[in-house]
Amino acid sequence: PDGYTIGLITVASHTLNPMLYSKLPYDPDKDIIAVSRVAYLANLLGVTKSLPANSVAELIAHLKANPGKLNMASNGNGSVGHVYDSLFKTMTNTDMVHVAYRDNPIPDLLDGRTQVYFSPLGSAIEFVRAGKLRPLAVTGANRWPGLPDVPTIGETVPGYDAEGWMGFCAPRGAPPDVVALLDRELQAALADPTIRQRITDLGGEPFHADAGQFTKFIADYTDKWGKIIRDAGIR
Repeated sequence: PDGYTIGLITVASHTLNPMLYSKLPYDPDKDIIAVSRVAYLANLLGVTKSLPANSVAELIAHLKANPGKLNMASNGNGSVGHVYDSLFKTMTNTDMVHVAYRDNPIPDLLDGRTQVYFSPLGSAIEFVRAGKLRPLAVTGANRWPGLPDVPTIGETVPGYDAEGWMGFCAPRGAPPDVVALLDRELQAALADPTIRQRITDLGGEPFHADAGQFTKFIADYTDKWGKIIRDAGIR
């Protein structure tokens, strides 16, 4: 904890995994301190083009008329997409068959073998722009700047907000002045147009929060998704 060893943490590694696994080789609360949040990361609710649904409302109507007949792909049990899907099904009272993939599920989505996927934006954007994948909505609270015409799920399902994030951390015990220095430099880096554009290209949105703000955000985020994961019985 001398300030020369830092880490990049995400929603999956830092808040979801401790709730999904009974034992981890680290304790995010005791071993790690937050330094600086640098971005939000939304996912895309995308569907195969053969599905007769061109909006979130049409997808919900189709799911209610065909309960349990659509396949929802994910990157595995407990993945971000799986958790986001669980929240969607709970809030819309719909049902889809969860299909957990070891590899990238997009090829099967494009071919129609699976019909719905809560995909990382960075993985899906090229297929959306090529017209091969139909984007229905983004999962975050705000529209993503890279696809400004694509609505949020929350515009149809009030209160739905499923947004990832990434930020930097340090081992507990790192000197406060070093943590403050790292945060200042990261905030300065986020002002660089090249870095901001790169984050956007990867499906994110630059957003800074200092150590105190980031720590509170993580705690609130963990409380919210802990309930969702427990209620859904995801392991």
